[in-house]
Amino acid sequence: MCYDHDSAPPAYGPPLTGVRAADIRLTSADGSAFAAYEARPEEVRGAGVVILPDWRGLHDFYKQLAVRFAEQGHPAVAMDYFGRTAETDDRGPDFPFRAHLGGLTREGIQADLMAAIDRLGRPAVALGFCMGGRNAFFAAAPRFGLAGVVGFYGVPGIAPPYGPGPAQHARELRAPVLGLFGGADEGIPAEQVAEFGAALSEAGVEHELVTYPGAPHGFFDAAPGEHAAACEDAWRRVLAFLAARGA
Repeated sequence: MCYDHDSAPPAYGPPLTGVRAADIRLTSADGSAFAAYEARPEEVRGAGVVILPDWRGLHDFYKQLAVRFAEQGHPAVAMDYFGRTAETDDRGPDFPFRAHLGGLTREGIQADLMAAIDRLGRPAVALGFCMGGRNAFFAAAPRFGLAGVVGFYGVPGIAPPYGPGPAQHARELRAPVLGLFGGADEGIPAEQVAEFGAALSEAGVEHELVTYPGAPHGFFDAAPGEHAAACEDAWRRVLAFLAARGA
């Protein structure tokens, strides 16, 4: 997992607008209900954001992040993964997320993502972390109708047991891609990021892949001050990406 339960997303400047936020439930096309968290700005200033968490699901870090986006004028919906297998929506420290990972499928995640996109409206961008980042890259496929996708430390290549990744499926992708990686992330070697970039270029997909030297997996966190510059730059790039995707 990317974040401890006491982690928090870094802040980006003062709030630009008020926010209304609440826990909600969404229903996928297959009839499955799942938890989500919605943050709506009083003044919309740009594209919306669907947040795909790491593999622990909808814990507080991502709810706070939805509010941070809404404070900057971007409607946001953070989604959970485990509505089909977990008996409750509690994603606290005792939630046994590893016991539920085997029940996840790409089809189920993508169906739930589509429900979150429909709730949010368009233009929208999918933004994910770790497993969510990998799935955000896949969501650059045309059928999602997204204005772009952002992946924080999402594995772009072949990843057992999941198989081929976005790099191997680059010809199926169309939406612009922003990828943010840590140079000290042992799970994502620089060669794999380079291969992803080459595959996107060959497929004609607009993209920007940024690696922060010395930054670990999960660097986007308010706690470790030594990565404050990487966090600030990542925020700046994400908000510029959203601004370019329209209001």
